[in-house]
Amino acid sequence: MPSSRCFIALPLPDEPRRVLAQLYTDAPGFAWTPPAQLHVTLRFLGNAEADLVTALQEKLRAVRVAPFLLPIEGVAAFPPRGDPQVLWAGLGRAHPRLFQLRQQIDDSLLTVNVAADLRTFQPHITLARLRPGAAPVAAHHFLKRHREFAGPEFRVTRFALYTSELTPTGPIHHLVEDYPLQTEAPS
Repeated sequence: MPSSRCFIALPLPDEPRRVLAQLYTDAPGFAWTPPAQLHVTLRFLGNAEADLVTALQEKLRAVRVAPFLLPIEGVAAFPPRGDPQVLWAGLGRAHPRLFQLRQQIDDSLLTVNVAADLRTFQPHITLARLRPGAAPVAAHHFLKRHREFAGPEFRVTRFALYTSELTPTGPIHHLVEDYPLQTEAPS
């Protein structure tokens, strides 16, 4: 069976995407995320076989978390020290339900034998990746200029499973299934 590069994420509504795209500058070597693809990654799965994706879809349908609000606050970079490779927008202190959602997703993944992600969950929205040769000083200038950035708060009402197709111009994301947030099982 073929495999797909998969991830689970929170899609962003139009207004936060529009506001975040206004931060983009014409800096050589910055590969800005297309606004339509801005999201909060909850789990990156890498290449997953089709039967695993099918089993996971069933488990994700059972996730139960009530909708919640998330702020968009500040910008930062990965790695946190040294030359930036990724620029991102933060989610402030986030909301406890974001971490509850992430935990339920992780629990679902364990039931279909996907290994746990032991790294600390740093919720963020990837704005740009810096290509080799990008000037680190431009990235540091961007971070300094936008360190007090505050975008619109947005309501999280769903999460989604995506595949990601790698192309020479960057990844293209395809929605596999959308999962509305809810506290009770559908009747």
